[in-house]
Amino acid sequence: MRIIGGEAGGRRLRSPDGLTTRPMTDRTREAIFNILAWDIGDADVLDLYAGAGGMGLEALSRNAASAAFVELDRSTAAVLQENIGLVGLGGNLVVSDVERYLGRAAETFDIVFVDPPYPLALDEVSSVLHKIAPVLRDNGLVLLHRHKGEEVPEAPWPLVDERRYGAAQLWFFRSGGQA
Repeated sequence: MRIIGGEAGGRRLRSPDGLTTRPMTDRTREAIFNILAWDIGDADVLDLYAGAGGMGLEALSRNAASAAFVELDRSTAAVLQENIGLVGLGGNLVVSDVERYLGRAAETFDIVFVDPPYPLALDEVSSVLHKIAPVLRDNGLVLLHRHKGEEVPEAPWPLVDERRYGAAQLWFFRSGGQA
């Protein structure tokens, strides 16, 4: 896995050992950041279920103002911390359960990346989306990554875009509902 574009473009990231994470393909990340090109600059980004940090680090490389990473698995979080140092653009790592983090978060964000493990049930994904609402700024964007063929979870915002790349299903929600 590598950073695709921006200031850190081309830098290779470490990946956690084993099968605890499922990194998004470079092609899918590139497509996402082409879609988000006008939203990323100066945005405060939250990367939930961060894994190796590819989404948040890519956002920082493309001029996001800040990125917070939430990852529960300690060995994966250690790799993510190394990747934050490798990229050298900052980032705040929180080792926590996503729902616990969202229940106590004081910050608000412009963009939230949600990439939960595929086995997470639809109602659990909906629950997480609803818990994001208090930390999402007006006109904020939530990008949910799931496996193709899954149902759209219930969310507190309108669905403004939907894309498929290989096995990846992407849903874009925006507070205020403006595309």
